[in-house]
Amino acid sequence: MDRRTLLALLLVALVLVITPILFPSAKKPATTLTDSAIALHGADSARAPVSPPSAATTASTPSTTAASRTTSPIPTVSAAPAPTGSVAPTARPVVAESAVVVATPRAEYVLQNPGAGLASVTLPAYRSLLPGKQDTMRLMPPRGPLLHYRLALGRDTVALDTVAFTVQHSGATTTFTATSPAMTIEYQPADGYRMSVRGSITNAPAGAALVIDLPREFRSVEADTLDDQRHFAYGYKIPFRDVESIQFGKLDSTKIRADTGSMQWVDARDKYWVLALMQPVGAAKPAGVFHGLTMRGGTRVGRITRSAFGTTAMPLSNGQFAFDVYAGPQSWEALHVLGNDLESVNPYAGFLHPVVQPFATIMLRVLLWMKANLKLSYGWVLVVFGVVIRLLLWPLNQKAMRTSIAMQRLQPELTEVQKKYKNEPDKQREALMKIYQSHGMSPLSPMLGCLPMLLPMPILYALYFVFQNTIEFRGVPFLWLSDLSLRDPYYIIPVLMGASMFLLSWIGMRAMPPNPQTAMMSYMMPVLFTVMFLNFASGLNLYYAVQNIAALPQQWMITRERARAGLPAPTLPGMGGGGKKT
Repeated sequence: MDRRTLLALLLVALVLVITPILFPSAKKPATTLTDSAIALHGADSARAPVSPPSAATTASTPSTTAASRTTSPIPTVSAAPAPTGSVAPTARPVVAESAVVVATPRAEYVLQNPGAGLASVTLPAYRSLLPGKQDTMRLMPPRGPLLHYRLALGRDTVALDTVAFTVQHSGATTTFTATSPAMTIEYQPADGYRMSVRGSITNAPAGAALVIDLPREFRSVEADTLDDQRHFAYGYKIPFRDVESIQFGKLDSTKIRADTGSMQWVDARDKYWVLALMQPVGAAKPAGVFHGLTMRGGTRVGRITRSAFGTTAMPLSNGQFAFDVYAGPQSWEALHVLGNDLESVNPYAGFLHPVVQPFATIMLRVLLWMKANLKLSYGWVLVVFGVVIRLLLWPLNQKAMRTSIAMQRLQPELTEVQKKYKNEPDKQREALMKIYQSHGMSPLSPMLGCLPMLLPMPILYALYFVFQNTIEFRGVPFLWLSDLSLRDPYYIIPVLMGASMFLLSWIGMRAMPPNPQTAMMSYMMPVLFTVMFLNFASGLNLYYAVQNIAALPQQWMITRERARAGLPAPTLPGMGGGGKKT
């Protein structure tokens, strides 16, 4: 088996073997789920007994701005049964429930009273992709609120959904006020999908904290619901460290995972949407405002974990707390302007993340720039991008081809020297160097000739994740494709990609003598890649198909040049004959 065949098989192994294992998750120590741990873990876990609040009634002052309004009633949220081994949750007092809507420039936050927690978020710029339900996008769980608050006051823990607040509006600020405990929580719309949350508790004891239960599940609004549920995860960022991401499927339903440290933000997310709590935007430097994140697995259906429990805490400073809430798309542009490294909220590629992520960011920013400046749809942007990448690689491919031809001419001389000095390694090495130098080459020339085949590898992996996880391609149609982020329903693009691969190989073999091994590879490689790409995002298939078609003129010219040279040389690396396709 020659070197070209071995290299081709190695590249196939990289794609077929490494890609499915790009998502390792570092396991952290887990502790047994004890009653005391459950009591501090989540909204649906056992809570410490609390005294009923004083007879406060829910009052709502009519809104003075269009940014906030109050409606009534909203459905009562039923709590899930407490986990086995926990004490029964305290009964909630019967109070009227109402909803308060706070609008930001791009979102509408629905707050619930009692509790002052975040119930759901409406994103008017986006639509649900569920078949037959093309309504406005709402970020919400199937049950319960998105955010649930509790106060840890010394030995007492007060669940705020047992506390009725008075709601007041002043300008763009919505204030929830309670008398037992004496506290206020203020919500103020900020830019984009962000809202500021501020609060104060009167006479809070030392060590008091606001305990926040993160969403335990999201209502999926994607066309591929199962794929969306596989992306359910919690995450956090400790200052000056990499982002940590924990998928729901990695959590045990009988054990608590406690990640410690001061965190500048924590989040819960699915494939395209994220709810993140972060230090206030504009802080002088990254600071850990949240202390720790405890997690536990929830409902599992088959191999999919649909729910989990996540809780973090914000220590009070002089009885006060402050943080920002981002609820919206995982858009690189929207997250990047907020700082806090929030654009890395969805780390991917597993142990290859440090290498792949920079390339993915570069590729995404290039595509966004092309979309904004060319005024084309994303489908045509991908077509132009594929052609541009092929043109950029054109000089490298030409140089690699000429190096291959030169090596073919040298081969008889190299073989003769190797035979002549077979038992004298030093003389053999010296003679080989003289031959290389006389032709202006070096022993590294064959390896440099393979460079065009290796350079596109980072782009390959980067674009795989860009097309699979970037919201910019969500629901974007092109020609017969309804969504560039999903597979081609008719498999036209993958078949076209495989056919173009075969055509490149066929053209390359026209300047070569009959070789059964090369002929077999020219048939097998297109079939392998076609099968492998069948269920990949149609945008990724479109990109590779365009690159193959754009490579046809160069492959034809290379074949003619080889024919004129009269040398049985291999085809251009990366362009047929078993080479890696880019």
